[in-house]
Amino acid sequence: MTRRLFQRLAIVIAVVLALQSPAALAQFTKLDWKLHNVGKVRQVITNMGTLSKARTGYPGLIFSEFPPGSDEEHLYQGGMWIGAITPQGDTLVSTTEAHFTPHEFYPSAERWDTIWVAKRGQVLDIPYWRNYVGVSDQDFICRYNDYHILNIDNHTPLYVDVIQTSYAWASPPLDEFIVFRYYIVPKKIPLKNAYIGFWMHSSIGNINPGGQYIDEFTYYFPEHKMTVAEDAPGGPDGKAISPIGFKIMAPLSAEKWSFSYWEHEDLPTRDQPVYQVMSEGRIMPDRLEPSRAHIIFAFGPFNLAVGDTLKVEMAEVFGYGLSGLLKNANYLNFLKGKDFKVPSPPPNPTLRVVPRNRELHFDWRPLDLSTNPELYNDPYRGDTISRPFAGYRLYKSTKSINGPWTLLGDYDVRDDGFGYNTGLEYSYTDAGLLNNMEYFYTLTAYSLPDKVINYPSQESSRAANAVAAVPGTAPPQTVGQVAVVPNPYRGDIAYSSYNPAWEKPQGDRPWWMEQDRRIQFINLPEHCEIRIYTLSGDLVNTILHDDPRKGYEDWNLTSSVGQAIASGLYLFTVEDKKTGQIQVGKFVVIK
Repeated sequence: MTRRLFQRLAIVIAVVLALQSPAALAQFTKLDWKLHNVGKVRQVITNMGTLSKARTGYPGLIFSEFPPGSDEEHLYQGGMWIGAITPQGDTLVSTTEAHFTPHEFYPSAERWDTIWVAKRGQVLDIPYWRNYVGVSDQDFICRYNDYHILNIDNHTPLYVDVIQTSYAWASPPLDEFIVFRYYIVPKKIPLKNAYIGFWMHSSIGNINPGGQYIDEFTYYFPEHKMTVAEDAPGGPDGKAISPIGFKIMAPLSAEKWSFSYWEHEDLPTRDQPVYQVMSEGRIMPDRLEPSRAHIIFAFGPFNLAVGDTLKVEMAEVFGYGLSGLLKNANYLNFLKGKDFKVPSPPPNPTLRVVPRNRELHFDWRPLDLSTNPELYNDPYRGDTISRPFAGYRLYKSTKSINGPWTLLGDYDVRDDGFGYNTGLEYSYTDAGLLNNMEYFYTLTAYSLPDKVINYPSQESSRAANAVAAVPGTAPPQTVGQVAVVPNPYRGDIAYSSYNPAWEKPQGDRPWWMEQDRRIQFINLPEHCEIRIYTLSGDLVNTILHDDPRKGYEDWNLTSSVGQAIASGLYLFTVEDKKTGQIQVGKFVVIK
């Protein structure tokens, strides 16, 4: 095979991979996603630079939720654009996310070109960023470029690398925004009159079926260099809790700022028209008629030589209403002035769970001095208190691992002048629970307030420490007491309304569906096989159970080929694979 033929074949393979599924594309690039979730913002991050799932395997339905558990989406798409003029006079724009163009930024296929995660003060040895030091309670670090995959329709690269960091905090007043830093480096050609843009395709509203997301107001706040989309009141989706804003924090020295919004069918899609929109310096008036927000927000120009680094800071801002969002935008100015060096919460404590019959026992006594939250030191406090730990809080939820949370106990250092001064405890037993039901708990540690700089007490993340726990007895020695609950199963009962819910939607889907039906086989030995039959003897489904700790299995009332079963009397057998003993039983389904 000649060298030229080999090169052509390589190009063909690259084209095929670029157009195939994420699984096939993974052979050519290392796609990854992570979810910021330590504070009140749940935001998906990808190493393609997008604020939606792009071509990664992110399984969630919501890309940008505020607050957690609200089921309120804020973004359909979002990401950064880079436009510039090349030495040959070509006008090019590379986009991480856009409405009518393909994704143009990808990471490499190196195993380490995923999304790195760091906590405040943690040191990482990233190949492209040696001795990286964590800034926030949850840092994500990734790298991507616009030239790794070249065979993208209508794409000519600018040959830029982007290193992206994003910061999220667990406790007020920092938990209602995420800060992004982009380090943009031309690798092959100098860039003349470069403009940086941010694309926002908002989608503000509840994601339950029938929700409508086409009624947003669009604003520009020049004093904050911030564009905002806000849900209009009324309509099928009601009024969302929070708007969403993109606030530029650096550089603020750009000569031109452009803010524009577009109808779906009028969006520019080719490089020259897009660059014109980014560079024209037009500020459109606020849009006060409800519509879908397609926003292009850009600034520049910058002249970058090969190897130069342009540092861009953007904050994704939320809040309780527009007034809350603007309050957070103001606070970001203070945070920027402090170079993000503000008091922090203690490290997450370790929560250990022991399931028992109808109860769960919790223990959190520190066993490792290196992770003991009671010993942490905070160098950014103004009061110079060497060990500002103040106490623990234990929370419970019967809904989901994202809350809402109910406080079970507040265990405060005695005589420290803050809180209840009840004294520290290191264990708790939650009794009177239902066996084989899932409950959710989290344990936090919190600090003393800093009275010198008037900074509030900081609490570690509830989300980062949350666990699911199931009370129950150990599996029996063999079959004999296997039962089905509920029996009969009744389709006219809203099992999803129970507290805790007997039937729950899977994943982050908030609405119940047919496949969420549930019966449970209980008192199973640790290794057995369940077979379910119709009354006429037809096999409906087979369930294998192999677990030394739990003695139950759930079934969603569907056959082995995924069909929902009908009302009727059903038979089951349970064979103990260790002893060979078989138990026969029956249950009723009424839909």
